[in-house]
Amino acid sequence: MRFPAPLIPATLVRRYKRFLADVALPDGTVVTAHVANPGSMLGLAVPGVRVWLSRSDKPGRKLPWSWELVEVDLGAGPELVGVNTAHPNGIGAAAILAGQIPALAGYPGLRREVRYGAASRCDLLLEGPGRPPCWVEIKSVTLMRRPGLAEFPDARTTRGARHLDELAGRVAAGERAVMLFLVQIGSAARFDIARDIDPAYGLAFDRARDAGVEAIAARCAVTLDGIAVAGPVPVAAP
Repeated sequence: MRFPAPLIPATLVRRYKRFLADVALPDGTVVTAHVANPGSMLGLAVPGVRVWLSRSDKPGRKLPWSWELVEVDLGAGPELVGVNTAHPNGIGAAAILAGQIPALAGYPGLRREVRYGAASRCDLLLEGPGRPPCWVEIKSVTLMRRPGLAEFPDARTTRGARHLDELAGRVAAGERAVMLFLVQIGSAARFDIARDIDPAYGLAFDRARDAGVEAIAARCAVTLDGIAVAGPVPVAAP
Protein backbone atom coordinates (compact mmCIF):
# COMPACT_ATOMS: atom_id res chain seq x y z
CA MET A 1 0.00 0.00 0.00
CA ARG A 2 1.38 3.38 -1.01
CA PHE A 3 0.16 6.66 0.40
CA PRO A 4 -1.45 8.67 -2.40
CA ALA A 5 0.23 11.91 -1.35
CA PRO A 6 3.23 12.88 0.81
CA LEU A 7 2.50 12.65 4.53
CA ILE A 8 2.68 15.72 6.74
CA PRO A 9 4.79 15.67 9.93
CA ALA A 10 3.28 16.87 13.19
CA THR A 11 3.68 16.56 16.95
CA LEU A 12 1.12 14.75 19.09
CA VAL A 13 -0.53 16.95 21.71
CA ARG A 14 -3.01 14.38 23.01
CA ARG A 15 -5.18 11.47 21.93
CA TYR A 16 -8.70 11.34 23.37
CA LYS A 17 -12.14 9.77 22.87
CA ARG A 18 -10.33 6.89 21.12
CA PHE A 19 -10.76 8.29 17.61
CA LEU A 20 -9.48 11.86 18.03
CA ALA A 21 -6.03 13.39 18.42
CA ASP A 22 -4.88 16.97 18.67
CA VAL A 23 -1.62 17.50 16.80
CA ALA A 24 0.62 20.50 16.19
CA LEU A 25 1.59 21.12 12.56
CA PRO A 26 5.07 22.43 11.64
CA ASP A 27 3.82 26.03 11.69
CA GLY A 28 2.46 25.59 15.23
CA THR A 29 -1.20 25.31 14.24
CA VAL A 30 -3.05 22.72 16.33
CA VAL A 31 -5.58 20.62 14.42
CA THR A 32 -7.72 17.61 15.29
CA ALA A 33 -6.98 14.42 13.38
CA HIS A 34 -9.04 11.27 13.00
CA VAL A 35 -7.50 8.21 14.70
CA ALA A 36 -8.62 5.06 12.88
CA ASN A 37 -7.54 2.75 15.69
CA PRO A 38 -9.89 1.33 18.35
CA GLY A 39 -7.06 -0.02 20.51
CA SER A 40 -5.21 1.63 23.37
CA MET A 41 -2.12 2.35 21.21
CA LEU A 42 -0.07 1.48 24.28
CA GLY A 43 3.40 3.01 24.07
CA LEU A 44 2.56 4.99 20.94
CA ALA A 45 0.12 7.76 21.91
CA VAL A 46 2.65 9.65 24.04
CA PRO A 47 2.34 13.44 23.97
CA GLY A 48 5.29 14.98 22.18
CA VAL A 49 6.01 12.12 19.76
CA ARG A 50 6.46 12.80 16.08
CA VAL A 51 3.50 11.68 13.98
CA TRP A 52 2.69 11.68 10.28
CA LEU A 53 -0.66 12.66 8.83
CA SER A 54 -2.55 12.31 5.59
CA ARG A 55 -5.03 14.91 4.44
CA SER A 56 -8.26 14.34 2.54
CA ASP A 57 -9.89 17.01 0.42
CA LYS A 58 -13.14 15.06 0.19
CA PRO A 59 -16.06 17.53 0.41
CA GLY A 60 -18.09 17.31 3.57
CA ARG A 61 -15.50 15.38 5.57
CA LYS A 62 -15.55 16.70 9.13
CA LEU A 63 -11.90 15.90 9.92
CA PRO A 64 -9.63 16.15 6.88
CA TRP A 65 -6.55 14.98 8.79
CA SER A 66 -5.85 11.29 9.55
CA TRP A 67 -3.10 9.92 11.79
CA GLU A 68 -1.11 7.38 9.74
CA LEU A 69 2.29 6.81 11.37
CA VAL A 70 4.14 7.48 14.60
CA GLU A 71 7.90 7.58 15.15
CA VAL A 72 9.00 5.89 18.39
CA ASP A 73 11.93 3.98 19.86
CA LEU A 74 10.80 0.46 20.75
CA GLY A 75 14.26 -0.77 21.61
CA ALA A 76 15.97 -0.82 18.23
CA GLY A 77 16.20 2.94 17.72
CA PRO A 78 13.60 5.31 16.25
CA GLU A 79 11.29 3.67 13.73
CA LEU A 80 7.95 4.24 12.08
CA VAL A 81 4.86 2.32 13.20
CA GLY A 82 1.63 2.22 11.19
CA VAL A 83 -1.36 3.03 13.38
CA ASN A 84 -4.23 3.32 10.89
CA THR A 85 -6.23 0.08 11.19
CA ALA A 86 -8.13 0.85 7.98
CA HIS A 87 -5.10 -0.29 5.96
CA PRO A 88 -4.15 -3.85 7.06
CA ASN A 89 -6.96 -5.61 5.17
CA GLY A 90 -5.78 -4.10 1.91
CA ILE A 91 -2.12 -4.72 2.77
CA GLY A 92 -2.86 -8.35 3.58
CA ALA A 93 -4.95 -8.90 0.45
CA ALA A 94 -2.25 -7.42 -1.77
CA ALA A 95 0.43 -9.58 -0.14
CA ILE A 96 -1.62 -12.75 -0.57
CA LEU A 97 -2.34 -12.04 -4.23
CA ALA A 98 1.36 -11.33 -4.81
CA GLY A 99 2.37 -14.63 -3.20
CA GLN A 100 4.21 -12.92 -0.34
CA ILE A 101 2.52 -15.08 2.32
CA PRO A 102 3.38 -18.64 1.24
CA ALA A 103 0.96 -20.30 3.66
CA LEU A 104 -1.91 -18.54 1.89
CA ALA A 105 -0.72 -18.95 -1.69
CA GLY A 106 -2.53 -20.82 -4.43
CA TYR A 107 -6.03 -19.37 -4.14
CA PRO A 108 -7.07 -17.62 -7.36
CA GLY A 109 -10.21 -16.18 -5.77
CA LEU A 110 -10.21 -13.54 -3.04
CA ARG A 111 -13.28 -11.82 -1.64
CA ARG A 112 -13.42 -9.20 1.10
CA GLU A 113 -15.92 -8.59 3.91
CA VAL A 114 -17.82 -11.87 3.53
CA ARG A 115 -20.55 -12.66 6.06
CA TYR A 116 -20.01 -15.62 8.36
CA GLY A 117 -20.85 -16.76 11.89
CA ALA A 118 -23.73 -15.28 13.86
CA ALA A 119 -23.37 -11.66 12.79
CA SER A 120 -19.82 -11.11 11.55
CA ARG A 121 -17.96 -10.35 8.37
CA CYS A 122 -14.70 -12.13 7.63
CA ASP A 123 -11.95 -9.89 6.32
CA LEU A 124 -10.96 -12.21 3.45
CA LEU A 125 -12.33 -15.38 1.89
CA LEU A 126 -9.88 -17.29 -0.31
CA GLU A 127 -11.26 -19.77 -2.80
CA GLY A 128 -9.84 -22.15 -5.38
CA PRO A 129 -10.87 -25.27 -7.28
CA GLY A 130 -10.32 -28.48 -5.37
CA ARG A 131 -9.60 -26.67 -2.10
CA PRO A 132 -11.87 -25.89 0.83
CA PRO A 133 -12.66 -22.20 1.37
CA CYS A 134 -10.12 -20.38 3.54
CA TRP A 135 -11.46 -17.75 5.94
CA VAL A 136 -8.89 -15.14 6.98
CA GLU A 137 -9.25 -12.63 9.82
CA ILE A 138 -6.62 -9.88 9.83
CA LYS A 139 -5.47 -8.09 12.97
CA SER A 140 -3.27 -5.00 13.02
CA VAL A 141 -0.44 -5.35 15.55
CA THR A 142 1.23 -2.22 16.95
CA LEU A 143 2.25 -3.30 20.47
CA MET A 144 5.89 -3.93 21.36
CA ARG A 145 6.83 -3.81 25.03
CA ARG A 146 10.09 -5.76 24.65
CA PRO A 147 12.48 -5.25 21.74
CA GLY A 148 11.58 -7.51 18.84
CA LEU A 149 8.46 -9.02 20.46
CA ALA A 150 5.20 -7.91 18.85
CA GLU A 151 2.01 -8.60 20.79
CA PHE A 152 -1.75 -8.53 20.34
CA PRO A 153 -4.10 -7.21 21.63
CA ASP A 154 -3.19 -3.88 23.23
CA ALA A 155 -6.61 -3.66 24.93
CA ARG A 156 -9.43 -6.02 25.86
CA THR A 157 -11.38 -7.18 22.81
CA THR A 158 -14.51 -9.27 23.21
CA ARG A 159 -15.11 -8.87 19.48
CA GLY A 160 -11.72 -10.41 18.74
CA ALA A 161 -12.46 -13.40 20.98
CA ARG A 162 -15.80 -13.90 19.23
CA HIS A 163 -14.07 -13.94 15.85
CA LEU A 164 -11.75 -16.70 17.04
CA ASP A 165 -14.67 -18.86 18.13
CA GLU A 166 -16.43 -18.26 14.80
CA LEU A 167 -13.31 -19.23 12.87
CA ALA A 168 -13.22 -22.46 14.87
CA GLY A 169 -16.75 -23.07 13.63
CA ARG A 170 -15.55 -22.86 10.02
CA VAL A 171 -12.92 -25.52 10.72
CA ALA A 172 -15.57 -27.75 12.31
CA ALA A 173 -17.53 -27.38 9.05
CA GLY A 174 -14.60 -28.82 7.08
CA GLU A 175 -13.17 -25.51 5.89
CA ARG A 176 -9.90 -23.69 6.59
CA ALA A 177 -9.58 -20.72 8.95
CA VAL A 178 -6.58 -18.46 9.56
CA MET A 179 -5.74 -15.58 11.90
CA LEU A 180 -3.29 -13.29 10.12
CA PHE A 181 -1.51 -10.88 12.45
CA LEU A 182 0.02 -8.02 10.46
CA VAL A 183 2.73 -6.41 12.54
CA GLN A 184 3.15 -2.77 11.55
CA ILE A 185 6.58 -2.58 13.20
CA GLY A 186 9.61 -3.26 11.06
CA SER A 187 11.85 -4.45 13.92
CA ALA A 188 9.49 -7.28 14.93
CA ALA A 189 11.23 -10.65 15.14
CA ARG A 190 8.55 -12.75 16.86
CA PHE A 191 4.89 -12.59 17.87
CA ASP A 192 2.89 -13.60 20.92
CA ILE A 193 -0.48 -12.98 22.56
CA ALA A 194 -0.59 -10.29 25.28
CA ARG A 195 -2.34 -12.54 27.78
CA ASP A 196 -1.83 -10.14 30.68
CA ILE A 197 -3.79 -7.45 28.83
CA ASP A 198 -6.69 -9.70 27.81
CA PRO A 199 -6.70 -13.16 29.44
CA ALA A 200 -10.04 -14.01 27.80
CA TYR A 201 -8.58 -13.40 24.35
CA GLY A 202 -5.63 -15.59 25.23
CA LEU A 203 -7.97 -18.43 26.18
CA ALA A 204 -10.00 -17.94 23.00
CA PHE A 205 -6.79 -18.00 20.95
CA ASP A 206 -5.70 -21.30 22.53
CA ARG A 207 -9.17 -22.75 22.06
CA ALA A 208 -9.19 -21.77 18.39
CA ARG A 209 -5.74 -23.22 17.71
CA ASP A 210 -6.74 -26.47 19.40
CA ALA A 211 -9.76 -26.55 17.07
CA GLY A 212 -7.54 -26.20 14.00
CA VAL A 213 -7.50 -22.44 13.38
CA GLU A 214 -4.08 -21.45 12.01
CA ALA A 215 -2.12 -18.47 13.30
CA ILE A 216 0.25 -16.61 10.95
CA ALA A 217 2.21 -13.44 11.71
CA ALA A 218 3.89 -11.21 9.14
CA ARG A 219 6.11 -8.19 9.63
CA CYS A 220 5.54 -5.04 7.59
CA ALA A 221 8.06 -2.58 6.26
CA VAL A 222 6.77 0.87 7.21
CA THR A 223 8.06 3.96 5.40
CA LEU A 224 6.83 7.44 4.63
CA ASP A 225 5.92 6.18 1.15
CA GLY A 226 3.77 3.24 2.23
CA ILE A 227 3.38 -0.04 4.11
CA ALA A 228 3.97 -3.53 2.71
CA VAL A 229 4.49 -7.05 4.00
CA ALA A 230 8.20 -7.77 4.40
CA GLY A 231 8.25 -11.34 5.67
CA PRO A 232 6.96 -13.85 8.21
CA VAL A 233 7.68 -13.83 11.94
CA PRO A 234 7.26 -16.88 14.18
CA VAL A 235 4.20 -17.19 16.40
CA ALA A 236 4.93 -18.33 19.95
CA ALA A 237 3.94 -21.89 20.74
CA PRO A 238 0.86 -22.27 22.95
